[in-house]
Amino acid sequence: MAVQRTFSIIKPDATARNLTGAINAIIEKAGLRIVAQKRIRMTREQAETFYAVHKARPFFGELVDFMISAPVVVQVLEGENAIAKYRDVMGATDPSKAAEGTIRKAHAKSIGENSVHGSDAPETAVIEIAQFFSGNEIVG
Repeated sequence: MAVQRTFSIIKPDATARNLTGAINAIIEKAGLRIVAQKRIRMTREQAETFYAVHKARPFFGELVDFMISAPVVVQVLEGENAIAKYRDVMGATDPSKAAEGTIRKAHAKSIGENSVHGSDAPETAVIEIAQFFSGNEIVG
């Protein structure tokens, strides 16, 4: 399997509880490398662009408001089969259904405040990474 990159966000519910280090430890323990990372305050425009796929859904406004409510940590992760591996490490969106040892089982507060985001496909990862990082910010 080839080395792959994926995009991650440590969401406001997790940064507000100072969980960046704990989440990074789980990511690294899973064999993924953090090759870019920065703490930002997402703008409304960035959040609306990022979640545009959900624009027609009833929760879109609430999701955008949540994502701009506090700082987030955006990351580029790298490793063998990184997209699938990170999705496994994140766990199910509903923390009550997430497997033991996953980020969401350990740290998510609810389905909405689920602590992390990860890309769902190689094409999505490229778009999401490019929205927040320029090439020289990613150091493998």
